[in-house]
Amino acid sequence: MPSKRYIRGLSAAGLLAVPIMLSGCGPFGGKESESIDPPPAQVESQMLNTATGISLQGQLGVQTTVYLADQNGMLAPVTLGIPKVEGKDPIYGALEALVEGGSYSGYIPAGFRGVLPAGTQVKLTVDKENKLAVVEFNKSFGEYKAQDERKILEALTWTLTGYEGIDKVQLWMEGALLNEMPVNQTPLDRPLARTMGINLQKADDTQYSQSSSVTVYFSGLSPSGIQYYVPVTRLVASGQDSVKAALNELIRGPQHGDGLEQVMTSETSVASVDKNEDGSLTVSLNESMFEQGDEIPSEMLQAVVLTVAENSDNVKVKIHMNDLTEVKGDDGQNYSEPVSRPEHINEIPI
Repeated sequence: MPSKRYIRGLSAAGLLAVPIMLSGCGPFGGKESESIDPPPAQVESQMLNTATGISLQGQLGVQTTVYLADQNGMLAPVTLGIPKVEGKDPIYGALEALVEGGSYSGYIPAGFRGVLPAGTQVKLTVDKENKLAVVEFNKSFGEYKAQDERKILEALTWTLTGYEGIDKVQLWMEGALLNEMPVNQTPLDRPLARTMGINLQKADDTQYSQSSSVTVYFSGLSPSGIQYYVPVTRLVASGQDSVKAALNELIRGPQHGDGLEQVMTSETSVASVDKNEDGSLTVSLNESMFEQGDEIPSEMLQAVVLTVAENSDNVKVKIHMNDLTEVKGDDGQNYSEPVSRPEHINEIPI
């Protein structure tokens, strides 16, 4: 469990974070880890762009969020600046970015990789009426390792359903509908949806037969020292309020050995989750380390926003802490006011 000193230290690191936008369309930027050595050139470039309000990825092309495997094998959303190709749907770029060593591999930051096998070619049709993406692959799609099978399904599903108008995904290969995956035979008897979860984990005290799922956002660190968020789906005891259950899992922290960092101390508790007249949710937390006038680590507050939004149809979130009249993050934002989940997260320099 992190100490109070560690959590407070996040405030200093947060000064180097790309500011988030509260309009619902700005990215959560990555934070640099504290170091005595000068930052790598690409990190320094991001810091300079942040200071001038210029997005590094925005300079490269259209912002596209894809789900890539990090150095620990966890899937994370990464916002890439993929060049726009005239007459080609941007969704194709997202799918091509998932191909390991593919045409967009140069736009993927260090420490991340696409999970589709090299040589995979993709065709896409979107059934707008049924909100269904039909994806067809060539035979190279079947040349992946068995342990990557679920990652491939999750990455495809979460990448495609991030686009408006797509709720489900159906897979084909070489002109035939896939009823099961080609290597490890995972059944595909129905279209894929986000209900399958991502980076699936089971809480130690939960039984499969009496469980439901929640998705929470922990923190990871790239090889170049950039902080990013990683979604983890946990199976928890059924019958709970999904938002409260998700927040309690966020407090519980990541599993040992998965390479993720805890964003709250175990002393944090959820006082209440209340729905407001405007449809937003107010999350009231208790954490004795914070006092009036303290700047609260934005890493913690952003993780709360992402977690609540993921488990409540992307409603806006207000955060209350103890008896503070205002909850202000070290990113300068007031989280006592409604905050929307941003359209793109984890904008990491290449």
